[in-house]
Amino acid sequence: MHNDNASHEDSSDTPAHSDSPAPGNASTHVDVAAPSLAPPAPPFAALSQKPSSTASTLFSKSSGLLPVLGKDIETRADSATPPIAHTRKRPRSVLLLAAVAAVLLIALAIILPIIFTVLKKKSSDGVPAAASSSPTPSSVDSGPPPAGGSTSEKSIYGGDGSTVTMEDGNTFVYKNKFGGYWASDPKNPFNNDARPNSWTPPLNATWTWGKDRVFGVNLGGLFVLEPFISPALFQRYPGSADEWSLSTLMAADTANGGLDQIEEHYKTFITEKDIADIAGAGLNWIRLPIPYWCVDKFPGEPYLARTSWKYILRLLGWARKYGLRVKLDLHTIPGSQNTYNHSGKQGQVNFLHGAMGVANAQRALYYIRVITEFISQPEYVDLVPIFGLMNEAMLSVIGRDQITSFYLEAHTMIRNITGTGAGKGPYISMHDSFGGIASWAGFLEGSDRIILDTHPYFAFDGSSTVEPIDSGTAPETAGGVWPRRACDRWAASINTSRADFGVTIAGEFSNGFNDCGLFLRNTESTGVTYPDCATWQDASTWSDGTKAGMKKFALASMDALQDWFFWTWKIGDSLTNKRVESPLWSYELGLRSGFMPTDPREAGGTCEALGISGPKFDGTFKPWQTGGAGAGTIAAASTAANPWPPTAISGVAGGGGGALLPTYTPTGTVVTLPPLPPPTASGATATGGNGWFNTQDTAGAPTPIAGCTYPNAWDAVDIAPPARCT
Repeated sequence: MHNDNASHEDSSDTPAHSDSPAPGNASTHVDVAAPSLAPPAPPFAALSQKPSSTASTLFSKSSGLLPVLGKDIETRADSATPPIAHTRKRPRSVLLLAAVAAVLLIALAIILPIIFTVLKKKSSDGVPAAASSSPTPSSVDSGPPPAGGSTSEKSIYGGDGSTVTMEDGNTFVYKNKFGGYWASDPKNPFNNDARPNSWTPPLNATWTWGKDRVFGVNLGGLFVLEPFISPALFQRYPGSADEWSLSTLMAADTANGGLDQIEEHYKTFITEKDIADIAGAGLNWIRLPIPYWCVDKFPGEPYLARTSWKYILRLLGWARKYGLRVKLDLHTIPGSQNTYNHSGKQGQVNFLHGAMGVANAQRALYYIRVITEFISQPEYVDLVPIFGLMNEAMLSVIGRDQITSFYLEAHTMIRNITGTGAGKGPYISMHDSFGGIASWAGFLEGSDRIILDTHPYFAFDGSSTVEPIDSGTAPETAGGVWPRRACDRWAASINTSRADFGVTIAGEFSNGFNDCGLFLRNTESTGVTYPDCATWQDASTWSDGTKAGMKKFALASMDALQDWFFWTWKIGDSLTNKRVESPLWSYELGLRSGFMPTDPREAGGTCEALGISGPKFDGTFKPWQTGGAGAGTIAAASTAANPWPPTAISGVAGGGGGALLPTYTPTGTVVTLPPLPPPTASGATATGGNGWFNTQDTAGAPTPIAGCTYPNAWDAVDIAPPARCT
């Protein structure tokens, strides 16, 4: 691991990574079970494309060149010319029939070679073979692969109307009107043939930023628990407000399962059918928040550690099956990066702030390193093209220089692992840290594939939220002021950032035009709240006008943001009222209840129709921004101006630079995240990797220096650091 931290000891004699590391000498083996396994609209201000009535043609019954995939996923037999029946006819009839037969034979002699030539060309153009264990890149415009045979020997493919059997034996019918198809290969669980819809490249084809569009959804609250997403868990334990306090209270409640209740949540909150439904809704990406304790934790932290990873692998397998790309997002950071409950513990920022700011950042870099090693393996590099390093770090507390220093160090570390250039490891995503996307223009020019992630919310920005959204059901006027407000607020700035920074996405947004929702207030509130939330916590009471307004607001937001992930797919029912009490934040409920679009392409042209104009983006990024020429050539001046660790850290009594604060030593044993077990099907050759991409990365893990005293890593703000110990 590349590290410029002068406080680190020489790592030449540190142990290599293994499966059972720990801070100090504690065992940290990661135990994993075997889990089962239309063209986009043009840029803003020129958006006019609407869904075509013939957009879904991949499974058209009118085509004789590809099989129709029905409920049983059977390959349709080729239609043969029916035999001429022997019947009693007058001689003239016999002669006529013979003439017809002769014409048919001549026609077949001409047509069949053409058909076979077309089929052969179609295969060579990228339609993967049914049992291929190493699929080649598919043409974006190619149709679905042919249906396979038995699950023990061949790949299985299915489109709209096909039956899916889940790992528990239950079945459901896959519904996808957009030409998407799923793929499941018992010989190769890393088969990337699947495609979520006709306008998105399959996983084994190249994604082109500026051309292909992200229509995504978050799986919030699955692996990083939040009270407003999974309220029932928190309602069982009064006083719990974040995963730290919830875990503490649960662990003491052994009569009801203790922390096993969290694992049960991992098992059941999101199912395979949810992932199939996401693809069927016209979406093509998932943003998956994960906690650092899926890798490891330090003593004294109450989290259920080293348990979620096998369920993360299961989720990644489902995403692969339905052709959904994944933005993996490290949502929690040791010490907390933002004080919010979704950072793991609310209260203080102890990341690059306070006496333990540098030590906590060392741990964060380590967890980023371990995850990068896993997802950079060939089996995952196309499935997980983006890695979000840190969710919503608080710039106002930490400081821009300090965050810049961290991202530069992380970029150097990651590219030392993956190499530089397109296809070598994931894009690196960084949140705007609430500093505004314009402030990041020109950031780390010459870096290799970085993405700016912004989270635009009306609910938390302090603006007025009392204007009505029910202005009737007419499409032209639905939503009142809110659709135009979304376009005004976000469209121009997003396009400007694409030109001035590079790839820019909205990693989160919602229908939350106000801050109503059970347990939602004070999550990130700036003080402005909606006066009466009763209506907004029960979607069953909403009028048709309200639903039409919400849908129009969602369409305007999607059009303005261009590449987006809605927060979030699912909100759990409350324990008391047995219903979703934060409906503005549930895409799944919106689909069921009629206030979310059933085809996200409907958003195209919404802002233009509202009369919004502004800067356009032509879809072309600079080569270095997407891994082309110049990638990985950050100017030496930028590197020198942002040393690691930062020269100053705030929140330390008496002041002090990063070099004076407590640090860990890189001599611990490294956790290697375990891969899926090899497939057992006859003839299987896939291995799944070993969890570690770069064998030359042999540095140790951060661990406390023997004999040194450290402040509480989660409560070290405005205290004097102890004497530095080496």
